[in-house]
Amino acid sequence: MADRTTAVDGYARTAIQKTALVFGIVFLVIGIAGFIPGLTHSMEEMEGAGADSQAMLFGVFQVSILHNVVHLLFGVVGLAVAARARASRQYLIWGGVVYAVLLVYGLFAVNVEEANFVPVNVADNWLHAVLAVAMILLGIFVDRDRTTTTARRRTTA
Repeated sequence: MADRTTAVDGYARTAIQKTALVFGIVFLVIGIAGFIPGLTHSMEEMEGAGADSQAMLFGVFQVSILHNVVHLLFGVVGLAVAARARASRQYLIWGGVVYAVLLVYGLFAVNVEEANFVPVNVADNWLHAVLAVAMILLGIFVDRDRTTTTARRRTTA
């Protein structure tokens, strides 16, 4: 039996496609929420980018127009890749890698205003850590056909 990620089963039919779709929807909602006064506190202090943006999504996560647009783009890509299992898996794994890189950037940039162009704060860093781990692990383990791996091990042993 082949790995299910090689087949095109229709839009969001496999578990990995549904997972990518859920992440896409969540990223879209968060990206939109970042532009809604009330959900984003100090909206009038939102900047295009940079640490000067004092807008706080849910009063916790520092956001800017750039930060919100990145969430919207991640959302659109998540919706698009849900059409194919392999693309969904790649989205989750590589999206997780992007968030891991963003975490490393944030650990440095949170205390260096000149470098903090996204912007990020400590709460963003924690969220990026969770997203990195979750996306990579889900991308690796969701919807894998374990019978193929087991059969290969038996024939090579």
